[in-house]
Amino acid sequence: MMDSSDDSNDNHPPETEAEHSGLVPQLGMIVRALLVSPASKSIIALVAATFAVIVATAYGQVWFNRWNQPFYDALARRDFRDFLVQLGVFFIIIGCLLVLNVAQRWLVETLKVKLREGLTGDLIRDWMSPRRAFWLANAGPMGVNPDQRMHDDARHLCELSGDLGSALIQATVTLVAFIGVLWVLSRGFTLTIAGRDIPVPGYMVWASILYAAFGSLLSYWVGGSLIGRNAERYAREGDLRFALVRVNEHLDGITLAGGEEGERRRLETSLEAVLQATQRLVTGLTNLTWVTAGFGWVMLVAPILVAAPLYFGGMLSFGGMMQAAAAFTTAQASLRWFVDNFSNIADWRATLLRVANFRRAVVSIDVKHEVESHIAYAEGSAGRIVIEDLEVASSAGHDILREPAVEVRTGERLLILGERGTNKTLLFRALAGIWPLGSGRVTMPAGEQILYFPRGTPYLPQGSLREVLAYPLASDRFGADACTQALQRLGLERLAPLLDVSRRWDRELSEDEQLSLAFARVLLQAPQWLLIDDVFGSLDGDTLERVIDVFGHELARTGVIHIGGAQARDPLFARVVHLVKRREGRS
Repeated sequence: MMDSSDDSNDNHPPETEAEHSGLVPQLGMIVRALLVSPASKSIIALVAATFAVIVATAYGQVWFNRWNQPFYDALARRDFRDFLVQLGVFFIIIGCLLVLNVAQRWLVETLKVKLREGLTGDLIRDWMSPRRAFWLANAGPMGVNPDQRMHDDARHLCELSGDLGSALIQATVTLVAFIGVLWVLSRGFTLTIAGRDIPVPGYMVWASILYAAFGSLLSYWVGGSLIGRNAERYAREGDLRFALVRVNEHLDGITLAGGEEGERRRLETSLEAVLQATQRLVTGLTNLTWVTAGFGWVMLVAPILVAAPLYFGGMLSFGGMMQAAAAFTTAQASLRWFVDNFSNIADWRATLLRVANFRRAVVSIDVKHEVESHIAYAEGSAGRIVIEDLEVASSAGHDILREPAVEVRTGERLLILGERGTNKTLLFRALAGIWPLGSGRVTMPAGEQILYFPRGTPYLPQGSLREVLAYPLASDRFGADACTQALQRLGLERLAPLLDVSRRWDRELSEDEQLSLAFARVLLQAPQWLLIDDVFGSLDGDTLERVIDVFGHELARTGVIHIGGAQARDPLFARVVHLVKRREGRS
């Protein structure tokens, strides 16, 4: 049986998502998902507005840079009147830049929200497509912790994309603007070597590019491992959160078994894996800080050192040198975007890997199952279910129905008994169409409602009791009187006053009450067919009598297929079919 999602996170090998595809295909997949999302128009408009504000900000920065020369020249001349004039110009410039900065912040933060709306909504829609979530949960490590991929990873990716994307655009636009300033200031520079003059037009431009290129290459060499380290940390964080949630959901069994000590050891093992992955990330970030911080300190004097030859050569006044130094600093800030943001870029790349590979797995799981699917599913005439030559395959072997052809008509009740070693739950899933591995043919009646009742405690969605009873249909399809009668019929009359109260009913009700509520749902919806996975054996005597009575009266026309033990046979079932292990051939 492949239903091992509860423990699939334990000791599985680290993900090697980086090997699956490159940056461009992954980024292209995410962009295409955003462009077809309902938020696409808002995203495009916000990106365009952000670009316009960044261009205006770059113009303001060039204006501010030009202001440096007359301001510092006024100081050098001790011209108090001109000094006051330049102060007035300064406040006008920074006032405009302040408005642009606030507008850019609002646009970028709003863009993050819209990116998350588009991306997370796309992931949820794909994941919640029929059967995909179930297939993905049984598809190995990629199906582990989908909640983290859609919640934390998608949110983090959108926030990093908004910040890094806007910063990259701003760095590019600013660089283009200030390259021209530096070129004009140093276009006539001549380098003298051994008494020979060598013209170097745009000397400050080349100095800025070389300085930034050296820092970027050094950052990539030192911090390249951060991508893999971030991805590993996120995977281990997901494992720990899953383990904590799993323990919280099974507190009764753990406490009754006295298993706290064992669970503590398992949780500490998961925590240790997180701490080890985080420590490796800390080491990588520390090594990268040697580069980023070192370049930051050098930048305190680098602009003056680069502009000094122009000043001492008489090509620039003191104000001109300060303007050149400021322009060099601004251009460097743009060129060093990669150096300053490398740790964030590595984080973004690791998050992109997880989100893109998860989305690829979700959208491609249908193709995988179409290739592997062998059981044929078809729609037939109303009033009958036909099962022909059914064989269910799993890693534990092959199970078959002893009877090669089984037909169930409206109102009939069929019990399928499984011999020891057979996987009755996989048979239930095969008949429901969510486990297609095997052979044979299942023909379901066209246009008739089929409710499926899986093994264990039934799923009760969070919401009002009326919504629980109507699930998965709309609650407004059923009146209060009908809901109340269904509750009373199954012995749940105490819940009738709470019909429109929203609670966590899976925690409010006992297991017997939850099963009774699920059968009240069946009674209310009165489907033509009901497929049950070994539930009757879990009912106590009073509840079982009520259920049998309901099937004998209100649901007399409902066809029932129950997969379970012999204790469920009487008095409801008149027909029995056997599920057996396939040995050397079909029985």
